[in-house]
Formats: sequence, structure tokens, C-alpha cells
Amino acid sequence: MTLHLAVALEGTGWHPASWREPEARPTELFTAGYWAGQVQEAERGLLDLVTLEDTFAIQSSRPFEPDDRTDQVRGRLDATLVAARIAPLTSHIGLVPTAVATHTEPFHFSKAIATLDFASRGRAGVRVRVSSRPDEFALVGRRTAPTVGSAGSVSAGTREELFAEGVDWIEVIRRLWDSWEDDAEIRDAATGRFVDRDKLHYIDFEGPQFSVRGPSITPRPPQGQPVVSALAHREVAYELVGKACDLGFVTPMETADIAGIKAEIPNEPLVFGDVVAFLDESAETARDRKGRLDDRLGRELISDARVFVGTPAELADLVQEWHGAGLDGVRVRPGSVDHDLVRVTRGLVPELQRRGAFRTEYEADTLRGLLGLPRPADRYAA
Repeated sequence: MTLHLAVALEGTGWHPASWREPEARPTELFTAGYWAGQVQEAERGLLDLVTLEDTFAIQSSRPFEPDDRTDQVRGRLDATLVAARIAPLTSHIGLVPTAVATHTEPFHFSKAIATLDFASRGRAGVRVRVSSRPDEFALVGRRTAPTVGSAGSVSAGTREELFAEGVDWIEVIRRLWDSWEDDAEIRDAATGRFVDRDKLHYIDFEGPQFSVRGPSITPRPPQGQPVVSALAHREVAYELVGKACDLGFVTPMETADIAGIKAEIPNEPLVFGDVVAFLDESAETARDRKGRLDDRLGRELISDARVFVGTPAELADLVQEWHGAGLDGVRVRPGSVDHDLVRVTRGLVPELQRRGAFRTEYEADTLRGLLGLPRPADRYAA
């Protein structure tokens, strides 16, 4: 089973105090060059893909409401537009922006990702995010926000409804990507025929939240279907990954958790494990650096994913252990991106290569090709 590696890019890093590190560049966060440089570094490390975080609400240290803090990074660029800007500056790595499916029309996003797939020549994907945050609902203003209980979360029924909508959202964008057959464009100037109308199809989707006739206004993407992914922590999200996605990101805290998580995901999509990483030449130096960041934060970092502190070689041990336990790959969340990303690309990757566990060159030009996923046939083609 091929080992895959990804990196998740978020601001100056996944530690809220990372923007205060000497190597950090908070003044460049809203420039194209900042993000292009990070993705180019990931590509130098031969990683399969990068994911770009995005939300509708401003960042917060609280899971369901704003925190009004001004001592942490706040504000972000649109992930899909950033990916489109980076696309011509890279050549192999997959580009996977986040889509907030709860508040984004699937028709609009289907053509945005199809466009990204054309711009990147077949390297686009999307990470689908389902939101239950009342402040995000209020920002969009078209729907009634779900009630948040005393424990700070929505009811199980509401959660199931939101994730069922997410499954429908993915189904709509997939049908729209297929609504143009691969050879629908004739482009015959002599006869004056640009499109074969018989090869454009209505998708006629009807569901509780969406009624979409189609077809798309964008031809079928180079990959046919760009890669669809989602982060999953619990059963309802595992269902979404298994029913609708090509790839799921999960958060085992221990290797023993992996078998149980995979058993909850139907249909056997690819599954990557997430890890927040603080890397240095020695484990002691890595612990000291994370301790300094925690001191600035005023508490120890808490994450939904496992927090790893150590050397690239020690992280390679964990990556191989997780791979041996059944994960297809690992998505690294750099604690401080300007420090830890290069420890991934120039430390972790060479160590895995030395062990014969990771590629030494890119073997495909599309994201589906890198992940070993076939190009799917068009569902509407005769």
C-alpha cells in the first residue's frame, strides 16, 4: 500500500501563538507570495497535496462563538482563490481548498473547483466542511441558526440534518461535473459547431435543500471528478466520508484507534490521519519550542488531532506505524509553518525515503493519479 503525505496550511501555523515566532511572517499573510512559497516548499518535498483552511466566521478559540481576541491571527484569504493563484506556480502537488458546504451553493462551487482543475491541469480537490456555528449562520443570514445546547454543541438530530445536507451538496457538485461529457466541445469553426448539445445533460437533482437542474456552465474537469475530501471526528462525519468522498482525514490519538475509526467508515475511501507537529533536531529542542509557544498562549495547546513533539525521524516512526495499522497516509498540520514545514519536507521526507517508504519523484501529473484513484467515467455518457 502506497504511503501518502499531505500538509494542512493554516495562517502562520496551527499553534495560535505561532505568529509571534521569530521566523513567522504575519505581515505577509495576505499576500499571494506567502501562500505560493508554502505550497512550493510542500511540492519540493514531493507531498501529494496541500489543504487550505477556510471558514465564513472569523477565527476563534471557542468552537461555536466568537472570542473577541486580538492577540491571535484573525482574518484570512479565500482558500479557493488562493489555490487558483498558486496553480500556475506549481506543477504536481494537489491543491485542496476548503468549502463551507452549509453556506455555499453547490452550483457556484462546482464551477469554481472545475475552474481550479483546469488552471492546475488536473490537480484540484475540495475539502468539504459542514458548519453548525450560529455566528456563521448569522453572517450569511439566509437560514435560522441551529440551537446550541449548554454543552456548546447542537443536537444529534440537527447534526445529522446538516451532514445529510453535506452529502447532497457533494452529490450535486459531482453530477454537475459530469453534466458535460468529455467530448461535448466540438470547436469546429468550419461547420460553426462549438458544442454538441446532446452531450450536455440536465442533472435534475431534487432534495430537501437543493433543487438543481443543470447543466453546469463549465466543461467537465480534466480529472473528470476532482478529489472530494472531508475531516471526520465522529460517526455522522464518518458516514459522509464513506458515502460521498474519495478521501477522509481522521484524528486518531493512538495507533490502536485506527482500526475502530476505519470500521466506522463505509465503502473504503482513502483515509489519512491528522497530526499537529512540532519538529526539531532534538526532541528536547522541540519540547522547549512548543513550551515557549504555550507560555505565550497562556495554556497548553489543545487540538482535535494528536499533537506530536519530536524529531523528523521520530515522526517518521509514527507515520509508518499508522500506515502499517491501515491508514493510507498522514496529513501534517505544522505547529509553526515557517519552522515546521521545512522539517517535514527536508527532514521527514528524506528519512522516509531513506527507509524506502516514500516516493523519490512524482509519478503522476494529476491529484487522482498521485492518490491512485482512477479517472471516473461520466455517469451521463451513453
